[in-house]
Amino acid sequence: MKIHEYQAKDILRRYGVPLPESSVAESPEQAVARAKTLGGFPVAVKAQVHVGGRGKAGGVKLARSIEEVAAAAQAILGMSIKGITVKKVLVERGMHIEREIYAGIVIDRVRKLPVIMVSSAGGVDIEEVAAANPEKILHLPLEAGLGLCDFQIRQAIYFLALPKEAQAGLGAILRALERVMTELDASLVEINPVALTDQDAIVACDAKMNFDDNALAIHAEIEALRDENEEEPLEAEARHHHLSYVKLDGKIGCLVNGAGLAMGTMDMVKFFGGQPANFLDVGGGANPETVAEALRIVTSDRAVNTILFNIFGGIVRCDRVAEGILKAKDKIGIDLPIVMRLVGTNEDKARELLAGTDLIMLPTMAEAAKKAVELSKR
Repeated sequence: MKIHEYQAKDILRRYGVPLPESSVAESPEQAVARAKTLGGFPVAVKAQVHVGGRGKAGGVKLARSIEEVAAAAQAILGMSIKGITVKKVLVERGMHIEREIYAGIVIDRVRKLPVIMVSSAGGVDIEEVAAANPEKILHLPLEAGLGLCDFQIRQAIYFLALPKEAQAGLGAILRALERVMTELDASLVEINPVALTDQDAIVACDAKMNFDDNALAIHAEIEALRDENEEEPLEAEARHHHLSYVKLDGKIGCLVNGAGLAMGTMDMVKFFGGQPANFLDVGGGANPETVAEALRIVTSDRAVNTILFNIFGGIVRCDRVAEGILKAKDKIGIDLPIVMRLVGTNEDKARELLAGTDLIMLPTMAEAAKKAVELSKR
């Protein structure tokens, strides 16, 4: 789950991270009122959206007067950035920045550990730095049971060549990043940039956080920060029905039980030259209603022109999946070709239920995926 910059900064404040004074506005009038409380210029007006590239899209503007604040907010509010409409802006006190530093902590899937990254190339996408100048990034793995060690903080300070007055500030920020990651079950905590001011102070000028969906049940205060306006509508709807769904860009709607089988199914579709329209795991305990709802969500994507079911019935009974498909076809009138591979518990009953329908039943995953790709390309 992603949250907005202003929400991430509120969390960092609780952990003692120094930040510029700021507040949120939802209209140009509110932005002007917020700017007046900051007591001076320049003021940054920043779009609040769950995507990167705000600056390149014109979603971050510097204002040097009340009139410029109003004009900036007017221009940013309502604009579309990567398909998301800006509904809020953060109005923030400007700063005199001498250097911009990157500091973040991510889960490294190769090391299977959280890793703190610091770079002197702050203020730009860290992915670009990693691709063009990987030597500018220092990686500090956080070993289980040890966490962030003092010698690693010294490594970071030396790597960044920080002045003595700024060293304690960087150490405090790195400690805060580690605490947020571990205490709140974050999957990403990033400050880009960390600013070194003309007074050699260290200040967090931006903040980005993602959280592990699987841990939100024990973090109600984080779940409360969810902004469904920023999410893919079908993904938000699927979550309400306890379905694991991710929208993709293809034309073959995939409905599978089990995340691993779902990934394998998408790989098979790609192997035969097709493009999956989604990842969808109906879960191990799917009932007819769940299957019907999943089918309705998949077919709500207008790009979908073919549906592929791949069910390996263990806990999930194949006949219950068949019931769900028939219920959905009757209820929402699906006229798309449906290719199915149903194997496992009550497989024979499922075949009896589906006998005489226009569904295409094939015995193997490869045959079903190949047929779905053929139909999708017609």
